[in-house]
Amino acid sequence: MEKTTLRVEGMSCGHCEIAVQDAVRKLPGIGKAKASKRKREITVEYDAAAVTREQMAAAIESIGYSAYV
Repeated sequence: MEKTTLRVEGMSCGHCEIAVQDAVRKLPGIGKAKASKRKREITVEYDAAAVTREQMAAAIESIGYSAYV
């Protein structure tokens, strides 16, 4: 498993953190995912053979937040 952090803009509450985490966790190859509205980021443990950082960002953007690889 690899670990990465993506910048996420638009989270304003705990519900936002959960929504971002859930969007990423639905992807294949995701281990842990922890979003922080205060830090404006999500830290993810993932299998690089199964999912890319770009796919994670796309999943976050599909629910209305901005994500930066």
